[in-house]
Amino acid sequence: MKPAAFAYVRADSLDEVLKTIAAEGGDARILAGGQSLLAMLNMRLAKPKVLVDIMQLKELGQIEDKGGVVTVGAGVRQAALLGWPELARKLPLLALALPWTGHVQTRSRGTICGSLAHADPSAEIPLCMVALGGEVHLRSASKRRRVPAKDFFVGMMATTREDDELVEAVSFPEAKAGRCAFREVARRHGDFAIVACAAIATPEGVRFAVGGVADMPAARAWPRLEGSALDDALNAFAYELDARDDVHATARYRRDLVRMIGRDLVREVTQ
Repeated sequence: MKPAAFAYVRADSLDEVLKTIAAEGGDARILAGGQSLLAMLNMRLAKPKVLVDIMQLKELGQIEDKGGVVTVGAGVRQAALLGWPELARKLPLLALALPWTGHVQTRSRGTICGSLAHADPSAEIPLCMVALGGEVHLRSASKRRRVPAKDFFVGMMATTREDDELVEAVSFPEAKAGRCAFREVARRHGDFAIVACAAIATPEGVRFAVGGVADMPAARAWPRLEGSALDDALNAFAYELDARDDVHATARYRRDLVRMIGRDLVREVTQ
């Protein structure tokens, strides 16, 4: 299939991006990596009047490490962050999860912020942001704001971003001394997750996050749990996610994966 007709703007400045999306509103879409957007255009699931290409803007292609926070610009490709020399030390959870994000070819084009804006509940980067408690930096022609991960996703491929806002960057807190772990079950490596889980040890206990089950990634913070107490917490969380049957897996199978993977990951990071 071919996309519906659209105008193409290759932005030369951030100001041009913001003015264009302010003028066009919901009829404009940001083009960065395009790995999800182009497929949606070809299937005519999205029919914007204007595509605004931001990938020529050097100021959006930076990874900044300041004050215990790593900020990743809207133009940073997934492969670039995966190849960042400090990734394993500063953001070890992303170092574990990014190799599961698509394939080498898609990571070389797809962006970190683009995955967040697309908000697929099975994607690894939104899961990591929720697990880490990151923030999304939104910018329009009139204002800037930061939205915590827990408030950014509001449903299946739905976020709190307004039509005139650009996801300018995302920031992740640097890892502390605690351990982290990630695991995913998919039909093939690189496919979207049937279930993906992340666990991070904290001074209070553990933070456990799940993607691929509910309409958006979800996380829980627990004290240090063992034995039946851990099993009960995982079972309750698995049911709270309200899994549904689909062509990839049954709800029961997803709940079982949350319980089994969760038990292994929580023990891995806390023992």
